[in-house]
Amino acid sequence: MTTFSAQEFNRNVTAAKRAARDGPVFITSRGKVTHVLEGIETYRARFGQPQELFGALHPAWLDDLGLDLELPDRTELPRAAEFD
Repeated sequence: MTTFSAQEFNRNVTAAKRAARDGPVFITSRGKVTHVLEGIETYRARFGQPQELFGALHPAWLDDLGLDLELPDRTELPRAAEFD
């Protein structure tokens, strides 16, 4: 486990990005973890590659929030606005 304080992270983002290749990097502020940096391959392995904006709303995240969201299938283009 690699940890950077927020100040260390700001001073050396490149080192944090390198460390994230080997596993998550925890970023702390005042001794508490506030963010996690991970490599894109780790992210994709966990969540897949969203193909569209609504795909980024991962079902597990919605469950954690207690949300039940059903999105309509949007295969048609939106209508042009009409002004009188």
